[in-house]
Amino acid sequence: MPESIRTRDLPVQTRSASLLPGTANTEARTVELVWSTGAAVRRRDWATDNPYDEVLSLEPGHVDLSRLSSGAPFLNNHGAWDLSDVIGVVERAWVADGEGRAVVRFSDREEVAPIWNDIASGIIRNVSVGYSVRAYEITDGDVPVWRATDWIPLELSAVPIGADPGAGFRSAEHLHPCQLRHHQEDRPMPETAKPPRDHARIRADESTPLTITGITNANPCVVSTATSHGLASGTQVLIAGVNGMVQLNERTFAITAIDDVSFSLDEEDSTNHGVWTDGGTVTPVPQTQRHATTKEPVSDVTSIVGRAIAAERTRSHGIHDAGTKLGIPRAVSDDLVARGVFLDEARKLMIDAAAHKDAALDTRSVVVTQDEQVIRRSAVEGALLHRFNPSAHPLNDAAREWRGLSLLEMSRAFLDAKGVKTRGMSRDELATRALHAGSDFPIILAGVTNRTLRAAYEAAPRTFMPFCREVTATDFKMISRVQLGEAPTLIKVDESGEITRGTIGEGKESYRIDPYSRIFAVTRQVLINDDLDAFTRVPQLFGDSAARTESNIVWAIFTANQKMADGKGLFHADHKNLAASGTKLGVDAIGKARVAMARQTGVDGTTVLNLRPAFLIVPVSLEMAAEQLIAVNIVPAKTSDVVPNSIRSLQVIAEPRLDDLSIVSWYMAASPAQIDTIEYAYLEGKQGVSLETRMGFDVDGMEIKATLDFGAKAIDSRGFFKDPGAA
Repeated sequence: MPESIRTRDLPVQTRSASLLPGTANTEARTVELVWSTGAAVRRRDWATDNPYDEVLSLEPGHVDLSRLSSGAPFLNNHGAWDLSDVIGVVERAWVADGEGRAVVRFSDREEVAPIWNDIASGIIRNVSVGYSVRAYEITDGDVPVWRATDWIPLELSAVPIGADPGAGFRSAEHLHPCQLRHHQEDRPMPETAKPPRDHARIRADESTPLTITGITNANPCVVSTATSHGLASGTQVLIAGVNGMVQLNERTFAITAIDDVSFSLDEEDSTNHGVWTDGGTVTPVPQTQRHATTKEPVSDVTSIVGRAIAAERTRSHGIHDAGTKLGIPRAVSDDLVARGVFLDEARKLMIDAAAHKDAALDTRSVVVTQDEQVIRRSAVEGALLHRFNPSAHPLNDAAREWRGLSLLEMSRAFLDAKGVKTRGMSRDELATRALHAGSDFPIILAGVTNRTLRAAYEAAPRTFMPFCREVTATDFKMISRVQLGEAPTLIKVDESGEITRGTIGEGKESYRIDPYSRIFAVTRQVLINDDLDAFTRVPQLFGDSAARTESNIVWAIFTANQKMADGKGLFHADHKNLAASGTKLGVDAIGKARVAMARQTGVDGTTVLNLRPAFLIVPVSLEMAAEQLIAVNIVPAKTSDVVPNSIRSLQVIAEPRLDDLSIVSWYMAASPAQIDTIEYAYLEGKQGVSLETRMGFDVDGMEIKATLDFGAKAIDSRGFFKDPGAA
């Protein structure tokens, strides 16, 4: 039995394996699997695309278990790009009863736990083995058998979809040499099966080289021989040893016989080849060694491998590209690549998967539209606000259509849109109908009024907000604030001593919110006179008034020295927050006030709170002095005049309402995040001033009511300090 040996570079390959969930050990996180049974698997030759049956021999000496036995990785879907792809390790591998088996231990990492749980419960059952073959024994037949007699398993992987028995190459970018031993049987061909021979064309010894006497530069190329070549058309020949036209050396060609001493090389254009000078032989290729006609040298294995790598890259990229466009999970396309599924077949599988996914989706759409009436209202409102304050309210395209129209002209347009005939109406009739309850115009006027009022309210200065805390009240009942004290001091417990109970001290303050309200009217005279100020400037003044009302209520707590729950004023010697004598505002005076606040004690009277002042509150008469005191750009001439950074960090709040009480008194306040100070409340859902409108009964037009539901109370006196000051 003759044998030919050649070497070819092959990539790492994969084929399916199976987990044995019943062997899972939850404590050790191990499971047993079968990675090979030695069964034949139909594959295709990587270089020629011809089919063959691969058999992985499990005989002693044929399979190398060194990688598996030395702790080969257990991977996630053959991933080998990141350490996170390693989800376990092969603890042990062996061959028994014609099967390759292994025990795999899983990682304790948190992200691996879901995979282990699914394997232990039998949900994930698919495993694939990656291996490399170093030698095949090839036996001819209708489908050749490639028996791996020197191969090594490299890694095991959990995969989402079980690979078919012919799972393909894992990667074509990492190749290794493989020896192919080709066994050929010498079996005489039956006489009846032998093809007829043209004795004029076929020489007795087909393997004897013929000497070349000339080669033409033509298409096709013509070769002349020294003696009769005796070759039939279609015979494959090997050309070698040519001088000059070296492009033909070590290549096989199919020929077309011209006469006894010349033939052409099929599909070979030698027009641009070098000119033949001398030398060269032609050797017929035996039938068992023939390849398809090729323009590449037989010995140029690098070229063959290069084409194979390019084809594999094209397949891999095509599968991943199709998966991305179809919205298929990456794990699915990775598995198709690892299994060696051909590109066309992979595309069909992914299209089917995408169609199945789309069929499960509810493709009903929702179209959101906006009512034309709402759009028109918004446009007119924008035009009126732009007329009131162009810089604050720029025009959009819809509002631009209403620019320049008077209030009556806008009223007429709205009545026309309602189907009301306005032709022949007097100005008074237009105004009356426009303010009717069924018209859109009252809604627009109310919207403009509300926006101008809120803008003015929010812009008005309310200096109390930084050191006070905002809350909401659900009703107008009394609000009780329990003033929780500090936790009791921990007491040392001696050996065998008793642990005693402690209590949390508390105080209590109460207040409620009150309604504050005024009504103003937009009459038909406003529309007739085109008086825009009636529902822009007037509401703006109401907004300022609401903000002033809040400030008056809060600052009255200071100026009236509001009584606390103990019947004493907010600032009182018993509260330890009032200086015994007035001191002019300065570094030393602030230092003493800071000491007094730090020494404040809890409700229990003993626990030191160490409160830190955050705000310096002064009448506007002292605002300049306060700002100069904490200014960071003033360099004192004497060390004693240095202002510490802790004082420079104070925020100055100047309030003119304090001047009515005293122009020299000053105050300090802690942050409301450290201790309760003053709490102010709005009615829930109506933070700040709000508007209500109705058609007037006492006036000929529309009434607008501005309402503020507000209340405030000092909750804890310890967060404040007052110095009566001195001139």
